[in-house]
Amino acid sequence: MNLPLPGTTDDRVVGVLLGSACGDALGVPYEFGPRLAEDRVPEMAGGGLGPYEPGEYSDDTQMAVCIARALRDHGDPVSAEALRRTADAFLRWANDGASDIGNQTAWVMRRSGHALGRPEVAKVMERAAADRFADGVPSAGNGSLMRTGPLALAYPDDPRGLAVAADRYSRLTHGDPLASEACVLWCEGIRYAVAHADLSGVRAGLDLLPRDRRGVWAAWLDEAEERPPHAFSPNGFVVRALQAAWSAVVRGDFTTALRAAVRAGDDTDTVAAIAGALLGARWGASAIPREYLDAVHGWPGYRADGLSELALGVAGRRAGKR
Repeated sequence: MNLPLPGTTDDRVVGVLLGSACGDALGVPYEFGPRLAEDRVPEMAGGGLGPYEPGEYSDDTQMAVCIARALRDHGDPVSAEALRRTADAFLRWANDGASDIGNQTAWVMRRSGHALGRPEVAKVMERAAADRFADGVPSAGNGSLMRTGPLALAYPDDPRGLAVAADRYSRLTHGDPLASEACVLWCEGIRYAVAHADLSGVRAGLDLLPRDRRGVWAAWLDEAEERPPHAFSPNGFVVRALQAAWSAVVRGDFTTALRAAVRAGDDTDTVAAIAGALLGARWGASAIPREYLDAVHGWPGYRADGLSELALGVAGRRAGKR
């Protein structure tokens, strides 16, 4: 397995996608189960809600891969072509590769499936999500937050550009502004951690939100730092998912924090995938246990090496050079 040198920026670039995938696979066996005892060590045992093999990741990483491949191949993430490619990839995945899919995302996929392959597919998808929210259907699930980590790799020096992209990619399936705001905060946390090996970017991201939303989110982050991850269950709601992930992230190194995210219970694979992206950005792929890297795999055939190359491709980098 070829990974970048420990402590390099590339180590942290690769850590974003690998950290998320490993968190996803670690959480799969416990999805929608009860809180785990503090002395229990989560394992990549497979099973869960589907016929997952040990180490196999689920829809969280599958959708992140769809985004990452589009970003790798298009210079402007918010171009019509990049968004079209992503929307098409989501639909093809939903039809052929999805091992699991959330209710909100599944509904949007059904409503926009007729536009597969058409230039307007991203607009159709976004409109369906917006209409669902406008109709009063709760639309602030964690399904956009779980997948947006790769966007941070495409904007290494442009937090405001990243905020625009995080909002656009969230709105493809989630019309509630809460989902977009969560993606903005988390993506900026990932971007900053990759650049500086520091977690303070999540709070710095508050300045990227509308002025009247900053205090609300600051209070939610405060609460997450004061309470354990399991206090934010059920965590299918995007705010609770972010709080559970942040509560875990600030409590230790990569492995300690990732296991804490899984122990919180409920939507374990998603919370751990969200936490894993930020933890990987902070600590790097070199901090991920070797047994996780050896086991992790999933649709459409990636293992750790392939995910590493994909992350570096999004960032436009070559392993070990920086």
